[in-house]
Amino acid sequence: MTNRIAIGLALLILGFVAYDAAAMDWSMSVYLGRKGLEFVEWLAFWR
Repeated sequence: MTNRIAIGLALLILGFVAYDAAAMDWSMSVYLGRKGLEFVEWLAFWR
């Protein structure tokens, strides 16, 4: 991964977090966090 791609991805993620905090009151981040935890638990089951 080049530095340009890494910087672009970082800006995209930061922009999403800023939008979520300002407009959606953290609802999407909370939802994705919960789904991420469910996925990790599912993966741990298959380990």
